[in-house]
Formats: sequence, C-alpha cells, structure tokens
Amino acid sequence: MQRKHLVRTTALLCAALGAYALTLAQNAAPDSPREAAKLGSAAPDFKLKDTFGKEFTLSEFKGRPVVLEWINQDCPVSRGAHEKSKMQDVYKKYADKGVIWLGVDSTYNMTAERNRVYAARMGLAYPILMDTDGQVGRLFQAKRTPHMFVIDKSGTLVYDGAIDDKKDQNYVAAALDDLLAGRTVSKPKTDAYGCGIKYAPAR
Repeated sequence: MQRKHLVRTTALLCAALGAYALTLAQNAAPDSPREAAKLGSAAPDFKLKDTFGKEFTLSEFKGRPVVLEWINQDCPVSRGAHEKSKMQDVYKKYADKGVIWLGVDSTYNMTAERNRVYAARMGLAYPILMDTDGQVGRLFQAKRTPHMFVIDKSGTLVYDGAIDDKKDQNYVAAALDDLLAGRTVSKPKTDAYGCGIKYAPAR
C-alpha cells in the first residue's frame, strides 16, 4: 500500500515538474538577432580587440563623439586615403576636441600583425580593431573601405557614408563641426565609395 502511494506521489511530482518546465520554455523569449545600425537611432554596442589584443567597446566612449572608419590596407582607395594623410589629418584636427577615432577591419583574411605594421608605416595614431568574422561590419551594414560612421555623445548614429566628395568637401569633418557646435548634422547620409568589404564567406 505504501509502495503504491509512493509510486503515485512520484508520478504526480514528475508531472508537476514537467508542466513547470514546459511553462518556462513557453515563456522564455527566444534569442532575437541584434538590430542593425540605423541613422537617428542608438548605435549598437560592440566589443572588439585591437591589433595588440586590447579590448574596446563602443559604449565606453559614451559622452564623446566617435568616428568609425572601415579600413583595408589591400584596398587602393582605403590605402590611398592614408597615403595622402586624409584620415590622419581629420583625426589630428579633432583629437584634442574629445573625438574618438576607431579603425575597423572586417577583412576576413587580415591579420593583426599586418595591421600593426601598416599602422606604423602610415602613422595611424588611432587603433585598428579586428573584426575578421565580420559581425560588427554587418551590424553597421558597412559596405566599402573606407565606410565612415559618426556617433554623437549620446550614442546616436548621426552620419553614415563617405569620407568626402572626392574633392574638397570632407563629410566627416562637417559632421563633427556640426556636433561640436551643438547643431544637427546637416548631411547625415552619403554614398560610401571604395572597395567592397571582403567579409568571411558564409558557412
């Protein structure tokens, strides 16, 4: 009799535990994909290491304007911008005004060592972050090297596009001037030009 009661109690307990587990599973929110970067919205946070292994997160720079430059030393357009000191000059102009500049390399077969040597040769004083799996590049929908993004002090993406108009107008400098003067960025979107980013092949 006692054994029969024990079996019944055990069965009831198992059924209750099963129902509870099912409820948890039904109520659990599925993992949702991260929302891509969008002009006028908060820029998605990310975590990447530079060529020396130091870890950077976008959120650590909240309260300061941030420029993201997609880079590939094997791209003649990206490399040409460095050979002409186009990027370095804009970086130097705004570095003492609190602007953070980060290079991002989403080239799937690039190495940290090659970028260390390249940065030294080109005199890049800002870090190059390694994104060889392409997750951050795809998150920002970066398409070209160079592809430029400007994020304001609050963490909002306010510019997406080219470094300049291939002539005299530097779009990134203009966006930074607007931000530092407390103005809305007058030209938030342009078409990035350069080489297509060599993302890791889909598995």
